[in-house]
Amino acid sequence: MAKLLSKNFKKSILRKIAPRIIYAVVNLLYMTCRKRFYADIEPRDLDRPVIVAFWHGELLSVMQGYMFFRKKSDIDSIVSEHSDGEIIARVVELFGGGAIRGSSTRGGLKALRESFKSIDNGRNLAITPDGPKGPRHSVADGIVLISQRKDTPIVTFNCKPSSYWQFGSWDKFVIPKPFSRLDFYIGEPFFLKGLSIKESKELIKERLLKNAI
Repeated sequence: MAKLLSKNFKKSILRKIAPRIIYAVVNLLYMTCRKRFYADIEPRDLDRPVIVAFWHGELLSVMQGYMFFRKKSDIDSIVSEHSDGEIIARVVELFGGGAIRGSSTRGGLKALRESFKSIDNGRNLAITPDGPKGPRHSVADGIVLISQRKDTPIVTFNCKPSSYWQFGSWDKFVIPKPFSRLDFYIGEPFFLKGLSIKESKELIKERLLKNAI
């Protein structure tokens, strides 16, 4: 029992402390980096609800890139219900965004309902199509269902640091090195209306791989 309490206590402390540490480190890293944006849209084009799609491995850079480009935190992110997802959700909230808990593997229906509500409220929606468990650069059905159901366009968002560390995890998670250059690529909005699930997923993958690491 003591071991169990100790383990749960450590997890509780980690969930409280880790998000603030990650938030501070990301901000510090981002401040040292030069930013360049190659955007097929203007920030005002995000005034209507859109789905911002990006690969799971680029999550750390894209969160900051969106806020810098948009100058607003009018976005909700779909984050898994797993333990790691709790930390990510709190980091997203520290950046000013909202978190919708659920994924294709757990809490999917709830996440879909909350996503529909978010779009109805005029919020943008952030989705990593290959999260939370991959395979890397795959596309799950959720983003297609949301886009088609709400007739909402998708905007792809990529970040290519000039220098970075890359983990050996399934998503090859990327952390930009201090004083590197961050090249952000923001695609033109596109709809999935009239496309099959397979065609939609192929189109999303093609657009996201165009400027992927």
